[in-house]
Amino acid sequence: MMMEDKKYEGGCGSGCKHIKGIKCNVQNCYYHDCDTYCTAKEIAVGPNNAHSSGETLCATFKPKEN
Repeated sequence: MMMEDKKYEGGCGSGCKHIKGIKCNVQNCYYHDCDTYCTAKEIAVGPNNAHSSGETLCATFKPKEN
């Protein structure tokens, strides 16, 4: 199930709050704060049949617009 997009501007210096305890290094994600944090309202991780962390992914990922 996908979540609603957060109504932020996103990106560096946007003043958005990050999710405490969730670190992210995906710099081309809309919700990345240009440091190491995610600014999405919430995240979804899947798929539900993973057997190791290498088989998981962030389903909340949204590419940054250029």
